[in-house]
Amino acid sequence: MSAGINAYKQTIKSTLSGRELEASILSKAARLLKSCQEHWNEEGHFKRLDEALTFNQRVWTIFQDELIREDNPLPAELRGDILNLSVFIDKRIIEIMNDPSPDKLDIIININFNLAAGLRGSSE
Repeated sequence: MSAGINAYKQTIKSTLSGRELEASILSKAARLLKSCQEHWNEEGHFKRLDEALTFNQRVWTIFQDELIREDNPLPAELRGDILNLSVFIDKRIIEIMNDPSPDKLDIIININFNLAAGLRGSSE
């Protein structure tokens, strides 16, 4: 079964455009955090929170790496705006790690979902 799932994921990965892939990853990051909020009082929530925050941190680190590349095609002003947003996300993740609270996840969830919608050209 897992071989079939992996093959499916590879097919999706190879058929998605860059923007669609980014939107999909941002949506996944938001859903992981949303699930943490919804299951906050359940056993294992700290492990789930750590996994969700780590995933979000990796996503935004990859964006940062791409945005600082000299050959990045985005306009410099837009790259700067997204980099500033990524710094905010980094700070928020650290804040949540230091003092976990479900309501602190809202802003990252909203940013991720809104950026994903923008990448898709929709208003999800």
